[in-house]
Amino acid sequence: MPNVSNAAQTPQAHHRVEPVAEDLGRLFSAAGFRLALVGGSVRDTLLGRLGNDLDFTTDARPEQVLRILRPWADAVWEVGIAFGTVGARKDVPAGGGEGPRSFQVEVTTYRSEVYDRTSRKPEVSYGDTIEEDLVRRDFTVNAMAVALPETEFVDPHHGLDDLAARVLRTPGTPESSFSDDPLRMMRAARFAAQLDFEVAPEVVAAMTAMADRITIVSAERVRDELNKLLLSDHPRKGLRLLVETGLADQVLPELSALRLERDEHFRHKDVYEHTLTVLEQAIDLETDGPDLVLRLAALLHDIGKPRTRRFEPDGRVSFHHHEVVGAKMTKSRMTKLKYPNELVKDVSRLVELHLRFHGYGSGEWTDSAVRRYVRDAGPLLERLHKLTRSDCTTRNKRKAAALSRTYDGLEARIAELQEQEELDAIRPDLDGNQIMGILGVPPGPVVGKAYQHLLELRLENGPLGEDAAVAALKEWWAAQD
Repeated sequence: MPNVSNAAQTPQAHHRVEPVAEDLGRLFSAAGFRLALVGGSVRDTLLGRLGNDLDFTTDARPEQVLRILRPWADAVWEVGIAFGTVGARKDVPAGGGEGPRSFQVEVTTYRSEVYDRTSRKPEVSYGDTIEEDLVRRDFTVNAMAVALPETEFVDPHHGLDDLAARVLRTPGTPESSFSDDPLRMMRAARFAAQLDFEVAPEVVAAMTAMADRITIVSAERVRDELNKLLLSDHPRKGLRLLVETGLADQVLPELSALRLERDEHFRHKDVYEHTLTVLEQAIDLETDGPDLVLRLAALLHDIGKPRTRRFEPDGRVSFHHHEVVGAKMTKSRMTKLKYPNELVKDVSRLVELHLRFHGYGSGEWTDSAVRRYVRDAGPLLERLHKLTRSDCTTRNKRKAAALSRTYDGLEARIAELQEQEELDAIRPDLDGNQIMGILGVPPGPVVGKAYQHLLELRLENGPLGEDAAVAALKEWWAAQD
């Protein structure tokens, strides 16, 4: 992160903004309104990481904002207008022969949000000054503004000092802030994970005391914050904060429950610490950017252990079938958090399959076992590879190396069979129409049974060829009498 400590003394040198922002500031000024770049946009500018999403605040009311934006923007949308926000897209020539640079702009009227104690939606009222607007923002590092077009720095709550100190504080008391919008408690954890900042002790104390207040926030908003936390650079930091403050007890109790469990090897590490390590190791294996499916699977892969814990006669602890129980728990929790059905299906499947590799001993993989492994994983195979490798957190370097070599061997076997067979789409040598024609039967359950029999033969023996498949089908059919 750039050193922002000098900015606390000379902020004017550190708030250069995009020309598109200054252009918009001039338009609002000409129309008789005030406009300021605000919140995360200012924070990210000072951190040297400003992107193409720009947030503004203004004293203009939404209808007036629309009149200004429509002639200027390439597209305008009103999805958030009930909350005082108008969105727009502005395409700006990049120069140098490159294509246009597209900016996503949100302009929000000065406002104050307050939750009714029994409501999931904020009540919105408009303010008249930028100072009123900034005091209602979540954290001081997000309560800075740059007034436009003059580019005057506005920082009534010393957010620049907190940015330099890498600490999250609230503009007013944290109790008041979290009462206004309880989701800010989860945002504290999310920003700690995204920015690698510390959360001020008084903020942590308020989060702990008010954790149950998060229950009035809609599941969709909680889910979105959890996603942002998980997709950050330091999710372990944010997850720890959720657990330690009790917020996880409300939104993801399965994670908190893991603190009470020791793993089946009775090591000093507990399943909670193991889970956080697996998540970090899975992140290290990502090749195409943050992968929400993989990260959720890593986070939830062992949540079935508390329900399946058994104390064996030899003093060991077992968690038999925790992957099956965990898959059901994963589906239940993700459904409650309103995740899309396809995402629920994929993450639950990975949780269910994460122990499959270990079921084959120390590498005695038959061709049949390889085919079934690939078939069961389907399009999730690459993620399953990463999850399985990440699940090794043993401190025994020799054991870890042996497991890695064994999995290397499995991947090599998969590659060899891929060259010989179509493992990505394993199907019987005969389709349903051929089965009906050979057996002389109409569509019905018997066709499905025959198809499944041929599929089992295909998995066990590889491709049979049409003649052998026809003979096998007739032999099966004769045995049905």
